[in-house]
Amino acid sequence: MTFESLHRSLLQRIQSLDFPTQDQLENLKYYKYAAVDKSPVSQHVLRHYWNWAITLFPLWIAPNLITLIGLLFMVTNVIFVALIVPDLESEGPSWLYFSFAIGLWLYSTFDNVDGRQARRTHTSSPLGELFDHGCDALNTTYVSLLQAAALGLGHTQLTAVLFVVTMAGFYLSTAEEYYTGVLYLGYINGPTEGIIFTCLAFIWSGCYGVASWHVPIQDVPSLSWLSWMVPENTTAAAIFVWGTALLLVFTHLPVVLYSVYLACRAKSLDIAEAGLNALVPFAVFCLADYAWLMSPYSIVFRDQHLVLFLLTTGTLFGLIASNVILAHLTKSAYPNLWWLVAPIVIMCLLVNMPSILGITLLTSGMEYGILCVLCVVFFTWYGVWSWAVIDGFCRYLGIRCLVIHRDNRSNDVSASTSSGK
Repeated sequence: MTFESLHRSLLQRIQSLDFPTQDQLENLKYYKYAAVDKSPVSQHVLRHYWNWAITLFPLWIAPNLITLIGLLFMVTNVIFVALIVPDLESEGPSWLYFSFAIGLWLYSTFDNVDGRQARRTHTSSPLGELFDHGCDALNTTYVSLLQAAALGLGHTQLTAVLFVVTMAGFYLSTAEEYYTGVLYLGYINGPTEGIIFTCLAFIWSGCYGVASWHVPIQDVPSLSWLSWMVPENTTAAAIFVWGTALLLVFTHLPVVLYSVYLACRAKSLDIAEAGLNALVPFAVFCLADYAWLMSPYSIVFRDQHLVLFLLTTGTLFGLIASNVILAHLTKSAYPNLWWLVAPIVIMCLLVNMPSILGITLLTSGMEYGILCVLCVVFFTWYGVWSWAVIDGFCRYLGIRCLVIHRDNRSNDVSASTSSGK
């Protein structure tokens, strides 16, 4: 069987799944992109940079291809982490951290010019938002991995907290967009100020080394005046992580909850049901991730398999977030996330069984084997899911994902939508 015939056979099998459904695809005609970015840095500084950057791209390059290339910069750096500093703690070569900064900045640039390219080439479509935000969902894991490596967090609680907080920030914005119909970015937000600050942190690590993040604050002359505000021997790395967590809890979370509350009232939706659908399954997912990592019976920290763990659960998170994005675009009911969360909850319970019931059900070898299997399963699952959704969108809209080509039907749909992507 040739590759072409294999590809055709697989495509036919995917199309036979009837996913997305015809009703979901029909609802794409009501799609309208809406976003609000309150950041002064975006409005008065970066906007001019992005308007210049888009002129560097030829008109023949598809917006989604720009998005994908941007993501590949991050994937390349994740590979560097896995090969050079897999313990997320060792001192890597200076160029590695400069590469982190360049890769993240280019990802952000490409992520912001893809919408401009879509408007330049008159190829705006719902697929653009799905593809863009789907890549962003995966990138949350990649960013947290690079941050952990650049700050030398290692296989510790700080890395676990950073990973969970990064996922939670993106998920809350995604859920908010589902209920409000608007992607809201505040005066200080992750995609703008957060990326700038992270790039500066990467550059710092490249200039002064990872060890500089682990000097107690009271031992740094220029920062010693802050020592009364934090516990003794607190390091800059700890402030970075816990500061990010506090910003999530006290700024981002209340705004999202209030926005969803107002949207539910305006649409006469059951607020309790919205919470049960959107917040509870994801909260369980985050707690299960954290409890698995912090279990004294797990091999993830003990045998240093955190990179594998984050790529596994991060891919599953990408699938979770992408399902919510798809529901938003197709005006569908909020997806049932419990069956996606279940594998992590089950593994968390199995790993912690010695402390729950006093029995051991998983050996170290079994846990590692299952983690490897889950990694392959989640990557395959996400790949097939993405292929099915992208193929469905392309067939309905009459477009191609990574190539600029539209028929009259796509012109009609695109004309009825307004997209920043």
